[in-house]
Amino acid sequence: VQLQASGGGLVQAGGSLRLSCAASGDTFSRYAMGWFRQAPGKEREFVAAISVRGGTTYDADSVKGRFTISRDNAKNTVYLQMNSLKPEDTAVYYCAAAREYSLSRVVRRTENEYDYWGQGTQVTVSS
Repeated sequence: VQLQASGGGLVQAGGSLRLSCAASGDTFSRYAMGWFRQAPGKEREFVAAISVRGGTTYDADSVKGRFTISRDNAKNTVYLQMNSLKPEDTAVYYCAAAREYSLSRVVRRTENEYDYWGQGTQVTVSS
């Protein structure tokens, strides 16, 4: 599956952005999806994940209550709504897909559980 992330940009602290990740090349509803981010000089970290049908989500503590992951299987797209952005949210954001073989409610929280990655989209939050 190919993943194309978009929606990044420059925003002031307290603002909002919505990232999108469009999938192609396979049946989107077979994949659990996730968002990760990598800030300059830091390792890539988990942000949020969602199960194949969207019934289960999981957010990192650092974004809990501010970010929301969702998906539209009819549009082959996963979203990350980011509110109340902080300068420490500045990073390149990546979407990732993990092939599932059942209609499970599993969410994947580690990089090595994902099979495919998008190219990343830059989010910069100014103070």
